[in-house]
Amino acid sequence: MVEDTETVEQPDKQTDTAARESADRRDLAVRAAVGQGLLTEADPVVALLDVAGVRASAAALHAAFAAVTAPDTPVLHAFAVKAAPLVPVLRLLRDAGVGAEVASPGELGLARAAGIPPHHTVLDSPAKTPAELREALSLGIAVNADNPQEVTRLDALLHEAPSHSPIGLRVNPQTGGGSIGALSTATATSKFGVALRDEGARAWVVQSFLDRPWLTRLHTHSGSQGVPLALMAEGVRTVHELAEEINAAAGRRQIDTIDIGGGLPVNFSSDEHTPAYADYARLLKATVPALFDGRYGLVTEFGRSLLAKHGTVLARVEYAKSAGGRPIAVTHAGVQIATRTVYNPESWPLRIAAYDADGRPRQGPDVAQDIAGPACFAGDLLATDRPLPLLAQGDIVAALDTGAYYFANHYAYNSLARPGVYGFTETGGPMRFATVRAPQTVAEIVAESGGGDPDALVRD
Repeated sequence: MVEDTETVEQPDKQTDTAARESADRRDLAVRAAVGQGLLTEADPVVALLDVAGVRASAAALHAAFAAVTAPDTPVLHAFAVKAAPLVPVLRLLRDAGVGAEVASPGELGLARAAGIPPHHTVLDSPAKTPAELREALSLGIAVNADNPQEVTRLDALLHEAPSHSPIGLRVNPQTGGGSIGALSTATATSKFGVALRDEGARAWVVQSFLDRPWLTRLHTHSGSQGVPLALMAEGVRTVHELAEEINAAAGRRQIDTIDIGGGLPVNFSSDEHTPAYADYARLLKATVPALFDGRYGLVTEFGRSLLAKHGTVLARVEYAKSAGGRPIAVTHAGVQIATRTVYNPESWPLRIAAYDADGRPRQGPDVAQDIAGPACFAGDLLATDRPLPLLAQGDIVAALDTGAYYFANHYAYNSLARPGVYGFTETGGPMRFATVRAPQTVAEIVAESGGGDPDALVRD
């Protein structure tokens, strides 16, 4: 399992109903994708995104924090753009009242193209260049500095040109890691933020705020998948205590906003949306009650939890074969889509659903089989020895819970093309699809691989 068991709450009836409705919409979308010609021999892998599901997740996020926060408290929910760097997705979230957390010039460009305003945008990155900082400061985008050298760089930039940007400092509470080390950002040696428990670090942080009235925020993020909610809440508690210490030393409310990051884990084992935002908000309220009393504005930076459950990758079974007595369904979805799953299947298992060639759920007894991708190495497998109705040539494999990081973050192994991404809506009539990103063509692959100047290395 991906998550620590303590992070998974039992679903209530409302959550169970929503999960069933989501699964029903998915089945309808698969059938419609086949019927409307999105999944074909020419385009044997496509990605689908449930628009209603995304809107429901955004609404649940707003409601969860509104329920525990004092009235009139400023709260910005900023989507971590890295989870789905697609402009129409960011626009959908913007219209649902969600801003953007960006960590590169590219992500900022996507957020701006989606119409997300500067005051709803937060810049985080451990390696911001002077040019990135100048752009953010000129636009009035919130900036979270990562380290002492960046604070010094900001000293100089603000001396050159004053800014209206809210500026904060990221701290690493060093509260520990979860079950996936690569996603645990509050370990003793994490590359992110100022390591708060290192010798002299806390005193440096306090003095830095006292010396710089323009530092008005604190930021922390303990990690995401595999990090227990209690550990995340402990990181937030640590930073709230630091904010109180700084404000007491300053004799005023210098820190007015605390950015608690994101990181809500996703349940990859069923259709249930657990843990829920409400679970986390209630835990935070119990752990750090003063955080919600109205004295501090709040920023969140959720990503995977807003999108993952609402995405599905469909791939045609090109061949059905066997080896060593085990059936193998060879599909067009592999490492280029599910990079983390292929290289680290223990941490990133995917649910697989089987459909027939018409897009209807495949019937029959379960048979243990491998679901293979198209890449030229033996480990390109979405699932190994997985019990499913026996798949045949022309059937369809669906990789579930892939709305975040999977089809949006392409890995160009074997020069495999990026799939088309389509948002779907169903309002009682025919399923409607909107193109989020058109499928990549071979000509585009050639062009971005230097095809416009093949003689570049042999020209005299």
